[in-house]
Amino acid sequence: MSTDRTNRPEQPNASATNRTAPDAVDASAFVNAVDNRGDTKVALAGSGLAPGKPRKVSPVSRLISHPWFGLVIVALAVALPFIDSRAYTIRISTDALIFVMLAVGLNIVVGYCGLLDLGYAAFFAIGAYTSGVLTTTFGWPVIATIPCVVVAAVIGGLLIGGPTLRLRSDYLAIVTLGFGEIVRITANNLEFTGGPNGVFGIPDFGDFGLRADIATYWIVTVVVALAVLASARLGRGRLGRAWRFVREDEDAAEAMGIHTYKVKFAAYVTGAIFGGLAGVLFAVHQTAISPPSFNFLYSALILMAVVLGGMGSTPGVVVGAVIIALLPELLRGVENWRYFVFGVLLIVLMIFRPQGIWPHRVGETPAKVRRKPMREDDVEVVP
Repeated sequence: MSTDRTNRPEQPNASATNRTAPDAVDASAFVNAVDNRGDTKVALAGSGLAPGKPRKVSPVSRLISHPWFGLVIVALAVALPFIDSRAYTIRISTDALIFVMLAVGLNIVVGYCGLLDLGYAAFFAIGAYTSGVLTTTFGWPVIATIPCVVVAAVIGGLLIGGPTLRLRSDYLAIVTLGFGEIVRITANNLEFTGGPNGVFGIPDFGDFGLRADIATYWIVTVVVALAVLASARLGRGRLGRAWRFVREDEDAAEAMGIHTYKVKFAAYVTGAIFGGLAGVLFAVHQTAISPPSFNFLYSALILMAVVLGGMGSTPGVVVGAVIIALLPELLRGVENWRYFVFGVLLIVLMIFRPQGIWPHRVGETPAKVRRKPMREDDVEVVP
């Protein structure tokens, strides 16, 4: 015997009877909104997409961001001996340039990749002692020691970076601080490094018919200019973008397919090479080196230059390094108070400019932003 479905009374649903009044009202409101919806205009994927309104760039920013601005700075640095050829001026300018190279190298590690390194002076010492020992003990020319310095710096980066780059933040900083002190104490106790007396009588690159300090200054200027250019190009390349991804969020970078350990290792070894080459320039410039020249204070000053100039910004780091290197010399007039004034000025500057003097810009250049107008053909009507 069959029963007519149309005349069968509906059985109440248990969930419907247990539903509270507010839930029923919300559900009915949602159903009504869906039923009464109108035609919706939906743009095709990717059409009409463009960044927001670009911020205005000041004329000063355009000027200093122009590629010719860097060439003008290099030309002024090369022309310095023609402007002021006093031995004191050439000496402190050479010191400032070497410090710039150290800051640019540490910026690759700290600014680009976000690895806090408190023992960067260790690679500085490795380069200086390798070149100094080879030139004074074995009679090598300075140029011939550069490949050995690069190899020694890479080995130093492998020894410290291999087992420790899996650490993060404070733990990595403590390990690198210990590595810096180990290198300094080792150089202080080994016989072939001269012990506490260090290495002296290091030859220069040659005078080339010029005054020795001026010839050294020009060579240092060319090497530092090439190092700054190489650092900037690395930061804008594929590897530089990977470094910044790791710096911002290492877990997200690894989830996106970046081998974070290899990327950090590349940054650490690259920074070690920069530090080692700066050590060669330092040894040639000073003609004598000793362990106190590579203490923790020097590593802290290099890190201070990176933070002061703007982490990740190559021109900012150059400006910060020049300030850190030259400001104590400019404050010699206050005699014993110069380091106190130096510290106060740095604190004031960091309070009012915490992002650095010349911070790194994130985003596209406004000149490259082009808005694509949306056409009627790109609009799809969804009933």
